[in-house]
Amino acid sequence: MNMNLLEIRDMRVYYRTTRGDYRVVDGVTFDVKPDEVLGIAGESGCGKSTLVEGLLRLVVPPGHIESGEVVAPLLAKDAGGNSDLLSLSEEEFRRIRWQQISYIPQGSMNSLNPVMKIEDQIIDAIQVHQPMPKAVAQRHVAGLLQTVGLSPEVAKLYPHELSGGMKQRVIIAASIALKPRLIIADEPTTALDVTIQKMVLQTLMRVKEQLDCTIIVVSHDMPVHAQIADRLVIMYAGQVMEIGEIDDIFNDPFHPYTQGLISTIPALGRERTRLHGIPGVSPSPSELPPGCRFHPRCEKAMTACHSVEPALREIRPGRFVACHWCDEMFR
Repeated sequence: MNMNLLEIRDMRVYYRTTRGDYRVVDGVTFDVKPDEVLGIAGESGCGKSTLVEGLLRLVVPPGHIESGEVVAPLLAKDAGGNSDLLSLSEEEFRRIRWQQISYIPQGSMNSLNPVMKIEDQIIDAIQVHQPMPKAVAQRHVAGLLQTVGLSPEVAKLYPHELSGGMKQRVIIAASIALKPRLIIADEPTTALDVTIQKMVLQTLMRVKEQLDCTIIVVSHDMPVHAQIADRLVIMYAGQVMEIGEIDDIFNDPFHPYTQGLISTIPALGRERTRLHGIPGVSPSPSELPPGCRFHPRCEKAMTACHSVEPALREIRPGRFVACHWCDEMFR
């Protein structure tokens, strides 16, 4: 029996305000398989980053985890047998964070300390979780830098002496220092030009092969997912709209929102084609529409879409969609 690395069940992250709860992540459910690259896609503001912050228990007030489970059976051995990450004590979760699950937050390359050498910053992070002699740690840092395609001499440099792409690879090197089983990368290519984006994605794939680990990549950029992901989770307004293998999502998208995302990608070739955007704007978490949250922007909206929230259903093996129109099409 194949066991999932993570099983996210009914995850809800709300922000409590004077105007009521902002339901930024609202009932998200999906699995993460061992040794895969799972992409999480959707427009900016759909809850992608808040979701991974919830998985890692990094949500800060006024945000809070309203409900849900993050079951990690393959990581339970480091948590006294308790496999629900959200119910662990802080000390139990600390034994998992960074050692089993590492996180590359959005804009992380700007978080490097400008007055510390790269080597010292990575060593400081290592020593918190796994104390070792400094000479051993220095050799380890040199090896990490080589793993991400950087010269060991980079260890003696300061952040201002590095390009944006080099900084991002330094962050990746730090994230794999303790050989985690899961790496979560939030918008790892943001603010980088196309050639550097490709280099960063190639670095992530090299790391995956060498560590035999699982990677979750969060990005609003669909072409990024096309290059790196095995499966894709499509989010909209805090909920999952569709899940499937990457080729299936791109070649035969089911949900109207997924179809809209795919239609916004420029096609390479001699023939000029007009790009089609998705009409309207995403709803505010404080003013979510009833029924399907996409129905005000959906050309295929049915009567039920205006009042009944669609359930996420498996309509083909491994293919999940939350859509009344798709339910009718595949009935």
